[in-house]
Amino acid sequence: QVHLVESGGGSVQAGGSLRLSCAASGYTASTYCMGWFRQAPGMEREGVAGIDTNGGTRYSESVKGRFTISLDNVKNVLYLEMMGLKPEDTGRYYCAGDELCEEATVVVGDFGYWGQGTQVTVSS
Repeated sequence: QVHLVESGGGSVQAGGSLRLSCAASGYTASTYCMGWFRQAPGMEREGVAGIDTNGGTRYSESVKGRFTISLDNVKNVLYLEMMGLKPEDTGRYYCAGDELCEEATVVVGDFGYWGQGTQVTVSS
């Protein structure tokens, strides 16, 4: 059974950094497309970053150059390194995975497995 558990969220000031982790179990994460998504109150869930089975990555325009997605194949852990955080980055961050994948994607509908999320709050 696929299980995803996020951690690493918290409260930071604008300009700060955080690293989110997503521990995957029940499958080998390197054989799945993985992604990070976020959802602010009253807003739809949006894609942040994705990584495919070849290590290819994709980022939303709003985080490109500030966030980095990576996968530790040994530990089966997905990471999201976030730098230069802005108040508009505030939201609940979710990791997701799916075995039906051709290339990195940040489309919500492309993922079937989801974690419970971790909260990130950026103050100005």
